Amino acid sequence: MQDGCFEHPEDLARYRRPAHRGGVELYHASIRRHRFAPHTHEAYGLGAITGGVGRFQWRGAEHLAPRATLMLMNPEDMHTGQAETEDAWAYRMVYLEPHLLSELSGQPAWLFKSAVAHDSASAAQTAALIAGLWQAREPLAFDSQLLLLVQALGRHARMPAVQDPRHAPRFAPVIDFMRAHLAESLSLPDLAAVAGLSPFHFLRAFKAQQHATPQQVLMALRLFDAKRRLARGEAPAEVAAAVGLSDQAHLNRSFLSRFGLTPGAYQGQLGVKPARALRPPQPPR
Repeated sequence: MQDGCFEHPEDLARYRRPAHRGGVELYHASIRRHRFAPHTHEAYGLGAITGGVGRFQWRGAEHLAPRATLMLMNPEDMHTGQAETEDAWAYRMVYLEPHLLSELSGQPAWLFKSAVAHDSASAAQTAALIAGLWQAREPLAFDSQLLLLVQALGRHARMPAVQDPRHAPRFAPVIDFMRAHLAESLSLPDLAAVAGLSPFHFLRAFKAQQHATPQQVLMALRLFDAKRRLARGEAPAEVAAAVGLSDQAHLNRSFLSRFGLTPGAYQGQLGVKPARALRPPQPPR
């Protein structure tokens, strides 16, 4: 395998972040053989399928996303992804952090009840708008195009109901605990104690609500934090340690399986030059 490449030479993933606008990432992919491991983006994923058919797991079920459909993901939606047919599964996405989507839409939050929307006209418009974002060179042109994209997709979203805090999900504190302790080795009793449940009761209930095991969610959170750190220019070896992975090789394998390229290739696509890793202090001679 070449550094930064999929196992199959026909698979391709490209990323870009505009220098002037935080909270947005562009992504183009053409996938024939690769199977993305369960992961999350912790951002709204707005995009369109431009070729082939994708298969993915989302909310405990299998879904198909054929050409000329929309892909609409909520923040923290755990999902997989692979091509369903011999044709390459091609798609274009924009990942928007919640605060930016709120600013653009004028609404506090969106909620997508389905990850796939069968709307060919809107899918074609979305694909064209995302292509325009890749081509935009002026900040004003980029921001204007981004607003058009958000407005075009707003009708597919719902406003989430205001939740009574007495009925808040039991596992929100568990996920917050995971985020706060990514670099540590967490045990099932640790997480169950946060939820106030016995270990195996917690394990069953967490899987039923999150559609993923605690370990899968923890790895998704680690890799999302790694992605954010890499985009800031942190050295991959230091990122691996900061998010609780055993070493840089572990980070490379995990990052590639979820995002389609190695950490070094990702930083190269963003034009980020990683800082030199700090050397551990040397003992006196």
